Amino acid sequence: MKEWESQLEIMPNSRTTAGRILHGSAIGRDDVRIDQYDGHWVVQTRGGTFPDELRGICPRLARSVWWKRLDKTDKTAPEWVEGERVEGKFLVAENDARYLIDFQAGYSQGMFLDQRLNREELARRTQEGDRVLNCFSYTCSFSVVAALAGATASSMDLSGRYLDWGKANFQINQLDPEDHYFCKGDVMDWLRRFAKQGRSFTGIILDPPTFSRNGKKVFKAEKNYAELVQLAAALLNEEGGWLLCSTNHHTLSEWSFEGMLYEGVDQAGRSLIESKAGQMPPEFRGDDYLKSFWLDVE
Repeated sequence: MKEWESQLEIMPNSRTTAGRILHGSAIGRDDVRIDQYDGHWVVQTRGGTFPDELRGICPRLARSVWWKRLDKTDKTAPEWVEGERVEGKFLVAENDARYLIDFQAGYSQGMFLDQRLNREELARRTQEGDRVLNCFSYTCSFSVVAALAGATASSMDLSGRYLDWGKANFQINQLDPEDHYFCKGDVMDWLRRFAKQGRSFTGIILDPPTFSRNGKKVFKAEKNYAELVQLAAALLNEEGGWLLCSTNHHTLSEWSFEGMLYEGVDQAGRSLIESKAGQMPPEFRGDDYLKSFWLDVE
């Protein structure tokens, strides 16, 4: 056994088959991260070469190995290196939920593994009959967790393709998409529309990209997050509710981010009861890019 093999992370429980398993420092390369999806490894590097130490491990350690370059200017899908050639979507599990993963879908494979603890917190908070709004929902993993806990979930995203993927995630969890809501379009526009309609929610999830463009509309986390929180906080139930606010903006400090959240709640005319920082899963050791806060609002 090679020394780095003894440092592989194990899954947090027997009901979870996807997660981060290795940081590159174990093989002497700090630019390497490895995520696994039901035995299929995605090796991520900031450098331009695949680590030779990770060749020849199939099928002893992995069902297959794929390589993805962490390059903001070249967001291509993972490349097959060895092992099984997985084609199309396949299933992984996280606690009581299942999700579809697709290595051919592009730069992201279908779920954000660094949000695992926030999904667990969402399951603890959600009760039968709650109404949960998931903005920037991607493939709706948060929505699935809320629905499994008994909530009516509303999912928003600019991409109809990702919302369809989300509906498929509902179906594989034996949840009927017709019992929930899927809203295609600009989140800010939808939030304003919901306000005019008098819609309200028990909890709202805000996990926007750091930068996005929809026609002439531009969203920048460091500039527009307070306004986003303002629009969302105004939609919480009159008796109060919660917000989950996340960003992976690398240069925005946690202190500055939290200040923007407080500003947004205040501008909505709501009161902040408690702010609790979310945590990254322990297997993401050495990474601190994800900033998240659970806000209880009245």
